[in-house]
Amino acid sequence: MFYEVTHLTKPILMDFYADWCGPCRMQGPIVEALAKEFGDKAEFKKINVDKEGDLATEKGIFVVPTLILEKDGVELKKWIGVTSKEELTRALNEALQ
Repeated sequence: MFYEVTHLTKPILMDFYADWCGPCRMQGPIVEALAKEFGDKAEFKKINVDKEGDLATEKGIFVVPTLILEKDGVELKKWIGVTSKEELTRALNEALQ
């Protein structure tokens, strides 16, 4: 999983979540809608912190939901808490330029 995430050349939005997290259930549909809109121009990964604890620790995840936007293995932006579709769309479009 970690190799996949850090060796992509297109932007990747990682959604760190937990099944028990209420705000994560609010964030999920937003990320799913973005994945449909952006298609193959970007990658979208949902990462369950309870199952991928090592990756969550490596990425410094202490609160869920946390979203990280990376490109070429470099972190461009990190959001903690529920983030709007508009803000994520803007950041993804910038990463695609």
